Amino acid sequence: MDGTVTTTEDPYALFQDWMAEATKGEINDPNAVCLATATPDGRPSARMVLLKGVDARGFVFYTNLDSRKGGELAANPFAALCFHWKTLQRSIRVEGKVEAVTEAEADAYYASRARTSRLGAWASKQSRPLESRFALEKAVAEYGLRYAVGEIPRPPFWSGFRVLPARIEFWRDMPFRLHERRVFHSDGAAWRLEALYP
Repeated sequence: MDGTVTTTEDPYALFQDWMAEATKGEINDPNAVCLATATPDGRPSARMVLLKGVDARGFVFYTNLDSRKGGELAANPFAALCFHWKTLQRSIRVEGKVEAVTEAEADAYYASRARTSRLGAWASKQSRPLESRFALEKAVAEYGLRYAVGEIPRPPFWSGFRVLPARIEFWRDMPFRLHERRVFHSDGAAWRLEALYP
């Protein structure tokens, strides 16, 4: 017996509880999360992104599809997320397959962004060499003129991804480094829960 048990406890509800506490306690960007991807031959890379949605399907973030992370996810559609809230002394790790959000989801989120952020999505050749700051600012200004009137359409190269978790680990700091670690595993139909040694 490995200590794993089927559970009716909902890891998404627990995540929402912790996120609500982080939103009250963290000074900046409580939804900031480290996103790890890998190249087709398995070389990892990680960067910070902002979580823009979570529901019973998974965890959503948005990006330029031509960026490094976009290319890595297209070639190897698996990722890991790591939330760390220092003031709460808590962390959550998420691992799973990644799928594209729907066009409607991407359109809705893009439309909710500030105007300058929408222009920036058009202007930024994300992850590629930047010849000068002036070149970026010029591109933003040019797109500002192009879309001076009316809505700014979502660029075809800008969308989102949803991490479909197979594993979610909740870590909580405890005295003497005897931390609490609880891991939810999904088989696609139910969650199994186990405790891990710290």
